[in-house]
Amino acid sequence: MSAHIAVDAMGGDHAPAAAVEGALNAVRAADGALAVSLFGPQDTVQGALDAYGDISDLPLHVVDAPDVITMNDAPATAIKTKRQSSIHRGLQAHKEGAADAFVSAGNTGAVMAASMFILGRIAGIERPAIIGFFPNLRGTSVVVDIGTNVDCRPEHLVQFARMASVYRTHMMGDERPSVGLLNIGEEPGKGNEQAKAAYTLLKDEDRIHFIGNVEGSDLLHYAADIIICDGFVGNILLKFGETMTTVLSELTRQEMERQQLAPDEQQLVAGVLGEVKKSFDHDTRGGAPLLGVNGEVMIGHGRATAGTIEQMIRAAADLQASDVTKALTQSFGD
Repeated sequence: MSAHIAVDAMGGDHAPAAAVEGALNAVRAADGALAVSLFGPQDTVQGALDAYGDISDLPLHVVDAPDVITMNDAPATAIKTKRQSSIHRGLQAHKEGAADAFVSAGNTGAVMAASMFILGRIAGIERPAIIGFFPNLRGTSVVVDIGTNVDCRPEHLVQFARMASVYRTHMMGDERPSVGLLNIGEEPGKGNEQAKAAYTLLKDEDRIHFIGNVEGSDLLHYAADIIICDGFVGNILLKFGETMTTVLSELTRQEMERQQLAPDEQQLVAGVLGEVKKSFDHDTRGGAPLLGVNGEVMIGHGRATAGTIEQMIRAAADLQASDVTKALTQSFGD
């Protein structure tokens, strides 16, 4: 069955060009298994689409959404005053069943606020959260929260662990994913008051596989399938990881020059490094799901390229097919 994805064509630094190209590539690659609606000012988005010639045979069309929410807009103000934005209209289409999922690389706060306003929270979930992905020597750890909730109570961290466990089981095939609480030491008594209280609650939560505290030094080696922290810590961790590709490339270039490597040797090293960098590249995975709302929402980085948007659309279709939201609703309804 074909999935229909609503895309915020005005979200991100490279809008609408990146969204249009990414959507076009995703639809072409899907060969009939995917349809996309691009939401944004009709003339602007259609103009970007017309640059690709006659594509009337493809399941791709533009839906007029004249208001534009920028990265500088305050989320609370934008969702009240810009009701005809690409974010509003795309999410509304998803709520009404005209689209199976919504994708945006726009203002994260506005997407989060509008999702809660239009789609609503899943009953029993107090704080919807965006998850992130952190590479390690054994694969990938899911990190939550990565910035949505900077101030959290201990019980919120427990909910994050439950949501991430459901996600990892349905999307990544892990029947009993391990959960670690990011802390300054492995011992139960370590950390601030929030961490100590969260440890006690996580230890007593029988719906997750809690393995205890994990330290920052363990993350790249492999600490757990799921890493739990508040959004303040998680966002710092995420942005630190994002800089690794740039810094590794520059340090490698400097060292190759210092050692005066021949051009062919430099090319070989650069090729190896390029493969390693893919683990940290947000283009490879696309965006991240917003868990805890009544719908399938994928949020991407503001620097999203056409390749990122394409991956986000595919990920949104996979998210919809996996019934994660249904599983979360059932889990928190127990």
